Parts: sequence; C-alpha cells; structure tokens
Amino acid sequence: MPVGHFCGSKGANVLKMQIQKQVTAWMQEHREEIVRDIFRLVRIPSISNLGSGVEPFGQPCRDVLDEMLQIGREQGFHTKNYEYRCGALWLEGTEEDAENSIGFWGHLDVVPPGNNWEYSPFEPFEKDGWLIGRGVEDNKGSTVAVLYLIRCLQELGITGKYPLRLFVGCDEERGMEDVTWFAKNHPCPKISIVVDSSFPVCYGEKGIIETTLKAAEPFSEEVISMQGGLASNIVPDVAEICVRRSERVQNALTLLPKELEVVEEEEFLRITARGKAGHTAFPEGSVNAIERLIKGVLYAELLPDADAEKLFFMAQAAQDCYGRGLHITCKDELSGDLTCVGSMCGMDDSRRPWLHFNIRYPITADAGWLEEQIRNAGAAWGFAPEQLEVNGPNYFPKENPAVEILSRAYADITGDNTEPFVMGGGTYARKLPRAFAYGPGFPGEEKNPPMVQPGHGGAHGPDEALSLESLFRAAEIIAVGIAGLEEADW
Repeated sequence: MPVGHFCGSKGANVLKMQIQKQVTAWMQEHREEIVRDIFRLVRIPSISNLGSGVEPFGQPCRDVLDEMLQIGREQGFHTKNYEYRCGALWLEGTEEDAENSIGFWGHLDVVPPGNNWEYSPFEPFEKDGWLIGRGVEDNKGSTVAVLYLIRCLQELGITGKYPLRLFVGCDEERGMEDVTWFAKNHPCPKISIVVDSSFPVCYGEKGIIETTLKAAEPFSEEVISMQGGLASNIVPDVAEICVRRSERVQNALTLLPKELEVVEEEEFLRITARGKAGHTAFPEGSVNAIERLIKGVLYAELLPDADAEKLFFMAQAAQDCYGRGLHITCKDELSGDLTCVGSMCGMDDSRRPWLHFNIRYPITADAGWLEEQIRNAGAAWGFAPEQLEVNGPNYFPKENPAVEILSRAYADITGDNTEPFVMGGGTYARKLPRAFAYGPGFPGEEKNPPMVQPGHGGAHGPDEALSLESLFRAAEIIAVGIAGLEEADW
C-alpha cells in the first residue's frame, strides 16, 4: 500500500486508520515470535563492563549483539557489526545508504538486576499479557518490536523515500561510549528516532553530570567497611556499614532508627538500610538507602567525631533529590528542576569514604557554574571530585516538522493532545545528530502487573515488566508517524 497523500488530504484520517488496523493485525499475527525473540535477548545478562577484560563492554554484551543480529538475519535483514559497539539491521538499500535513512535506535545492555526480585531477572516469562525480566522494557522489548515493525511496514508496502534501519548499542546504561564512537566514525541517519522514552516526541534531554566526591582523610579504624548502590543511574535500595564493636557502639544501638537492620558478629556490627529503587532521572517516589543509613548512624552518634563529620557532609549532600546540599538547585521553564541523587558510596583502599552523584541539570543551566559549586561544597568538608564528567543536554528544534508529524500521529490514535516535552532521562539522542526520542511509553501510564507486588515492575527496579498491549499500541503509533515522515519534507 503506497503512502499516498498522507498529510493534509481529506482522506488522511482514513489512511491512518487503515495503517493502524493493518499494523495491529500484523503484529498480533507475529506475537509469539516477538515474545520469543525478546526472551532470547533478556536471558543474556548484558551489563556493560569495561573492566571485564573482554573488549569493548564484556562478553555478555558481545553475546547479546550476536543474538540480536542473528534474530535480524532470521527475519531477512542485512546486518552489520561495528566492532561489538553497535550493530545495524536493514531491509532496503546498502550499508552506504545510512545517511538518507530514518534510523531507529535501541540498546541491548541493561542495568544490574538489584535486589528484592520475586522472580529470576534473567529467566523471563509471560503471564496475563505481561513480560517480566530485566530489560523487557528498558530496552530489549521495544528494540525487538521495532525490528518487527520495520519488517511489517516493508511487507505491507508502507514505505517511501527514506529507507528504515535499526541501530542497536551495548553501552547505553553505563556511559554511551558505543554511540559516541559510532557518531565519530560512521555516517548517521538523516534523522534518528530513539525508542526509549515516552510519547509524544521528547525533543530535549537535561544535561548529566556524574561525579564522585572523596574525602581527603580516611575513616578511623572504627569503620570496617561501607557500601551502597549498584549503578550510577539507580536510586540505591540497599546500603550498609560495618563498625567495630565497642562499649560506646553497643550503648548507641538503642538510638538507631528501627528501620535499620543490625546483625551482630563477634568483632563488628553490620548495619543495613533498605530503600526503594528507581531511576535517578525520575527520583521522586523512590527512597535512597544511602541517605537513610547515614542519617540513622549519625542520629545514634555511633562513630567518633572525625568519622561523623565525613558522614555529615555525605548526608547533607544527599539530603534530597534537588541538589540543595551541593548548592546547585536550579530550574528552567523548558526542562524543570535539576535532580541530584547520591547513588553509590564506598571506601577506597586507603579507607577514604566516597559518594557518587548522578545529576540531571536543566538545558539552559551553566555546567561550568555547577562544577564550581560542586567543588566548593565538597572542599568545605574535605571532599574533592575524584572524577567529574559532564554529558551535555540534547535539544532537537521543536519547530522541525518531524516533531509535529509524529506528535500528531500519537494524538490522532490516542485522543491525547499532550505536548512534546523535555525530560531528565538520558537516551542515545544526546549523542547523535538530528535525534530525538519517541515512545514506547505513554504519559501517566501506571504499571500494575498482577503478578508482582506494588512498587515493582519499573524499568530500573525489581521485577521489570512490559505490557504487550502497550507495546503493540506503540507500534501502531510509530507506524502512522513514519508514514507521515515518509511523505513530508523535514
């Protein structure tokens, strides 16, 4: 079916409905294959790891890219492996046609599973229309769905002047070195659509600062160990400190908040705090276990003054999710408030404590000013940045016709006129030219998988879940949007 006069014609809505119905029927017909191939990827624990000794991001990431390209070949796609950093899959044209293509982007790496799963994170299953497993939503499910959608559009004849291709990466959750490398060494598409966000078009992303503030002086011998958090972009749900047993410590135990768990060993006490995991880009509603642990230990006056001073700064710095403790609170009309999460903590080999921060700052904020404030806040308490990385914001012009076309496709199908938006999350769009995010999530969508407990099911939390109904509806929207892009000049 040729695209025809899609935009502005009297029959445009009829054509959109035809596309929607055809895509729905096609995706439902291939439902079992789609679920099967999502699970093939989810079973691989593809956590990016630069220190594994297997270049570039560890053996599991190599394995998952191999599997994805194999899935593509089974579907009739041409494939290309770019040094195990990225992969490309396409049906029309050649590798050299990438610059004139509409490119979809997804990632195959995942965050660590974390704690409190009811099910095994890498043994996915389907029940009541839901998929459960690490990566089903972020981002393996939508990546496989896009692969099938490209095949669907090809078979239905919903094609135009811009060939479609899918790019996949293996380092999105850790540092995006995959697409940074790709963009420097290979031609990028005419336009890049990252299917790793929410509808309608996300045309802007906040900047990201990652920094680890470390104390100049070590803890005393009273502190045996301290650790918390699994990854920079996850609000930590567990943190613990081990302190040497003494009469003072024993007497102070009665003052510890009841939500802290205490295990008494022969020579030390292990004190554990539990929180609620979440994504650091959207920390509201989560509970930071590091903050809870440190405040509890300080309240009980468990440690000597010199140790308590270090913990006091760490508690101040992580006191909320808006950066008050580092004196970096700011906002703009375009992207809202800065967010700041103390997401990991520990001690180095010299017993010096450190706290890592994941900061999402407004598009118009001055990154240089933020860096200076962070350094000054740490210096006042004897802490300094061990590393400080700035990942600038992304902004795709809202006035570009592509934004209107894709947003209209979403509105026509859902009846929801939510405006294109800017978010705190980070996607590949910030590393690519002419890029923005589009779906597959829906504004205000609540996840209530019947087989998991409340609070579970989120992308970076335990028992990550994906609704097939939602995923297939997203495919309909993307298909209608692509049909519009194929006809328009943008």
